[in-house]
Amino acid sequence: MAASGRLVLGTLPPSSWVRGSGPAVLSRLREAAVVRPGFLSAAEEETLSRELEPELRRRRYEYDHWDAAIHGFRETEKSRWSEASRAILQRVQAAAFSPGQTLLSSVHVLDLEPRGYIKPHVDSIKFCGATIAGLSLLSPSVMRLVHTREPGEWLELLLEPGSLYILRGAARYDFSHEILRDEESFFGGRRVPRGRRISVICRSLPEGMGPGEPGQAPPAC
Repeated sequence: MAASGRLVLGTLPPSSWVRGSGPAVLSRLREAAVVRPGFLSAAEEETLSRELEPELRRRRYEYDHWDAAIHGFRETEKSRWSEASRAILQRVQAAAFSPGQTLLSSVHVLDLEPRGYIKPHVDSIKFCGATIAGLSLLSPSVMRLVHTREPGEWLELLLEPGSLYILRGAARYDFSHEILRDEESFFGGRRVPRGRRISVICRSLPEGMGPGEPGQAPPAC
């Protein structure tokens, strides 16, 4: 499935991974909502998928989330990784986080079934800090961001398998974000068929919290 997603969407020009309601919002979020297509090679995507599959397979898909943000999902927090996967996550840290930022010790893994989706929400500042970065595996999807006070301001990110998205600053705090359900999954006029999607999400530490402290509710990204 990952290979087919890359084949379908890989022909888009580099400027076509982000679209918005107008030049102002595109300029404002230029450094705050970033997509890095092709961040993972096909082999790296396979490495992560193979490592995650046994643990995810032991869990059932759920249809009620603690904050009602996700439908059709299973998730886990993972802190132990193979050497190959650790190297990938170190690349994510270097690409998405500043040297002064401390990351939460566990990585959030979210598995959406083909008809699963994530509703519009803003992740609580109690549970993750100023930067969130996620790797997308298996299926393409569309993430939509909408300003919490000015709903006419919006941004959409095309997340191809193997891509990295980064939300920070204004995109993190002033905009809700969601993953569109299959029947709504369009990027402009282009249909983006949804399949099963796994996201591997790294988060900066909330202000005032130590990296190993309990009570870290994961974001829905």
